[in-house]
Amino acid sequence: MSLSCRKSVTDMPARISKDEFDSEVLSSELPVLADFYSDSCIPCKRMSPILSQLETEYADKIKIVKINTNFEKELVEKYSIQAAPTLILFNKGEEVSRIRGAVKKDEIITLIKEQI
Repeated sequence: MSLSCRKSVTDMPARISKDEFDSEVLSSELPVLADFYSDSCIPCKRMSPILSQLETEYADKIKIVKINTNFEKELVEKYSIQAAPTLILFNKGEEVSRIRGAVKKDEIITLIKEQI
């Protein structure tokens, strides 16, 4: 594999909108960790590098997406997001777990390992 094809640790999980939510999250063959975040949220900014690392480390086992709570009010309401960051793990289109607030990488890994 050439270097240009490799995913860099600095790559960020894809930001999706409500229009892509069904295909990217609910219809995904892989479990999906959805990060409901806000651009102005300091804990959300602290979580970003951790999620990028996890996306690289678990590339073939889980998908990670970001949903901006400022722009995706319909999804925020549908999933009762009360605070950012909120991480929701979906498997086969169903919510299987949820974490609110900034958490350590190990807590997210535990969540992921329960589904893979």
